[in-house]
Amino acid sequence: MAAPAGPPAEAAGTECSEEALAAALADVPELARLLETDPYLKPYAPDFQRRYKRFNQTLSSIGENEGGIDRFSRGYESFGVHRCADGGLYCKEWAPGAEGVFLTGDFNDWNPFSHPYKKLDFGKWELYIPPKQNRSVLVPHGSKLKLVIRSKSGEILYRISPWAKYVTREGSNVNYDWIHWDPEYSYKFKHSKPKKPKGLRIYESHVGISSYEGKIASYKHFTCNVLPRIKDLGYNCIQLMAIMEHAYYASFGYQITSFFAASSRYGTPEELKELVDTAHSMGITVLLDVVHSHASKNSEDGLNMFDGTESCYFHYGPRGTHILWDSRLFAYASWEVLRFLLSNIRWWLEEYGFDGFRFDGVTSMLYHHHGIGENFSGDYHEYFGLQVDEDALTYIMLANHLVHTLYPDSITIAEDVSGMPALCSPISQGGGGFDYRLAMAIPDKWIQLLKEYKDEDWNMGNIVYTLTNRRYLEKCIAYAESHDQALVGDKTLAFWLMDAEMYTNMSVLTPFTPVIDRGIQLHKMIRLITHALGGEGYLNFMGNEFGHPEWLDFPRKGNNESYHYARRQFHLTDDDLLRYKFLNNFDRDMNKLEERCGWLSAPQAHVSEKHEDNKIIAFERASLLFIFNFHPSKSYTDYRVGTTLPGKYKIVLDSDAAEYGGHKRLDHNTEFFSEPFEHNNCPCSLLWSRMDVRVGL
Repeated sequence: MAAPAGPPAEAAGTECSEEALAAALADVPELARLLETDPYLKPYAPDFQRRYKRFNQTLSSIGENEGGIDRFSRGYESFGVHRCADGGLYCKEWAPGAEGVFLTGDFNDWNPFSHPYKKLDFGKWELYIPPKQNRSVLVPHGSKLKLVIRSKSGEILYRISPWAKYVTREGSNVNYDWIHWDPEYSYKFKHSKPKKPKGLRIYESHVGISSYEGKIASYKHFTCNVLPRIKDLGYNCIQLMAIMEHAYYASFGYQITSFFAASSRYGTPEELKELVDTAHSMGITVLLDVVHSHASKNSEDGLNMFDGTESCYFHYGPRGTHILWDSRLFAYASWEVLRFLLSNIRWWLEEYGFDGFRFDGVTSMLYHHHGIGENFSGDYHEYFGLQVDEDALTYIMLANHLVHTLYPDSITIAEDVSGMPALCSPISQGGGGFDYRLAMAIPDKWIQLLKEYKDEDWNMGNIVYTLTNRRYLEKCIAYAESHDQALVGDKTLAFWLMDAEMYTNMSVLTPFTPVIDRGIQLHKMIRLITHALGGEGYLNFMGNEFGHPEWLDFPRKGNNESYHYARRQFHLTDDDLLRYKFLNNFDRDMNKLEERCGWLSAPQAHVSEKHEDNKIIAFERASLLFIFNFHPSKSYTDYRVGTTLPGKYKIVLDSDAAEYGGHKRLDHNTEFFSEPFEHNNCPCSLLWSRMDVRVGL
């Protein structure tokens, strides 16, 4: 589970002198605001001072040596292979450990040494190949290329440029090929980027599994078939996974081999641009799941051992390998690694039109221990000191600075399980600069309840605590489940609730079984209370909105390379004879109510009731009164609920309505009037005529 956001256990034992505090306040422009928000951070003011100064010094050094971060982050304009105006070719690489670098490919009949690069300072190499006599293109679009590296030991290595824009694997080949991508007509964006949503409702998506067929779906398929569904469901943002090229499909896109290449298994770069552009035309923000926390160990079609040394892009020795992920770890303090990663950020923003990023594996980046074996109790000592990798933290701050400077409406989200304070505070306060963090404790709590507790033993106070336990002014993305819970080896909420009966008892032609009835009602309530109480944004993984009946498993040796579970069965929601449509309808109307009322952008909810015996949770947010009855067997009549809002109330969303697979026990024409009768520390209250078992309003 993620660390709690409460006050630290041992902050009182940490000292910071008045002089040190004054120096930190002088160096960090808005540190006073952060310390006012959380006074428990005062003892750690020197840490924020040091972090901010490292960021500022690196930014200043980039300005002095590179002409500013704007130029520095355009590395893709010179590195790699580029067609010149005269028809020639300019090539540039960084390979500090190489003795020689050559370009080979279709254009020179694969002669490995006919086109040597010239060695420059700081481990850089360049090559200019003049045009043909008729000034025709020397290396045509679609032709294959390779770098040939002669290592210091004399070994000859064939490599793909780290800056390659397109790589693909042909037939049964094991390794990917570098394809020169230089189309005569590139895609021209037709639509402007949408404004940053006030309430972020994210549909986490994977293009490859977006078809009901057992195959890899395409960008075109997603654009034509899935985007309209997302729009209809009321989501205003999609988060695309597994876009950066990864040789191993079953890695779910988290073992990147080519950082600048959009995955070719779904189609061409132009088709991905069309997908993003079409989403923008619908007013949908598009985020990229970016993986800068580690890289694949592949050498022939990845970054590993690029120049014959293990320390080119990565740390040398044990520090350069993640022992659990079996992958390589970037040397974030390296000048050229910074150029590479910051340019990669800019590439996806400008070339493909993405509106921001969900940064994967931030916990691994933040700490030298990478979070391995750490419980993160919430003690503030865990977030400061020698265990923090301040090289990586400086990179994170630079990346967020770049994103928000280029496009102020861009969004960045941190996947951090540790709960590091100020990670989502402005850089000017000494924070990490993220807009949101994932509320990772929430799905853990729901799985724990469904797995370990009987319904009658659910603790209402603990549920509310988990949903509201977040740092003040640091925004969270709440979710009941994401792709993690959908993967084989785990279970989705729908599977925990209904399991095998999903295959036999989801027809509307058969009566409700107790398992399906309980499952459908709780599935709706869990999503709604998470959406309304859990954060300032909401996320759903594709298919979970209708309780997808199967887990997710990519083709691999263990399942005979089957695509049967690497798909999403959207057609189930279109079948009027199946109950999946009820969950889908509820998800749609829940999102559209948020769009209308704006609870995600409203202040945190006021919880008036968390009654353990009655299993009732009631709270107010955005002028709405939410009432949940989680009791497995008790219904209530004339139930008094406290409120701070006087006036008339009407039902606007009812999980028990017929269109959501409920039992339609509530009269939607009934009007309720609050009265100045104090209840549960609220100045007003109202009598709710009927509160049936498992109803969320």
